[in-house]
Amino acid sequence: MSVSGFGDDPGQLPPGPLGPTGLPAPLPVGRQSVWSAERLLLFTDAVTAISITLLILPLVDLVPEAVSAHETGSEVITDHWSQIWSFLLSFLVVARFWMAHHRTFSMVGALNGRLVVWNMIWLLSIVVLPFPTEIVGSFGHDRFTAALYYANILVSLVCQAAMLALIKAHPETLTVDDESTRALIASGYTEGCRNIVALVVAFALALAVPLLDYYSLLLLAVFPRVDILRKRKGAG
Repeated sequence: MSVSGFGDDPGQLPPGPLGPTGLPAPLPVGRQSVWSAERLLLFTDAVTAISITLLILPLVDLVPEAVSAHETGSEVITDHWSQIWSFLLSFLVVARFWMAHHRTFSMVGALNGRLVVWNMIWLLSIVVLPFPTEIVGSFGHDRFTAALYYANILVSLVCQAAMLALIKAHPETLTVDDESTRALIASGYTEGCRNIVALVVAFALALAVPLLDYYSLLLLAVFPRVDILRKRKGAG
């Protein structure tokens, strides 16, 4: 498949033979992939780092505004707690998404066009996040604001699940194609689907019980823990 999803994809290639050192030998000329997993990961890390840094800029701008308004240093904190809360929330969201992305792509050695496209859409959701974060900090308990923020996170989760589904369906993209690696990808995909369900439930709870606000997002942390405890109980 091509980047647009049509035709043959030069990025989707079977793994090459091992060289004398035990590492994958270079592919013959004409079979080399046009996609570099290493460069995509570096690019993704750079964009994510910039996006998570941009989250703090609205808080930095509060300081000269407070000086102009003759506010005290403590008032910068107490009068703008909603902006600080939205920053911390989005920082944790981006950090969690990056860690999940890093774990997945640490096992990927080859790419195909569809994987690149889904990664770019995932990056778009990360780049856009500072915008709804600022809206949350400014408008707080507003249904449209909450819907926009949850929708942004939903896009990120769907992209992560789609990338895991592609890797699961195309094990030739894995650096090491063995049973344990396939099991990790399958487990990640299952967790990704559960996170999507958890987010939908969290949004429904936030709408039904306004006092929960964005605290309902804690379900994204609870669901994996429940799964871990279930597996430990089953193993015992």
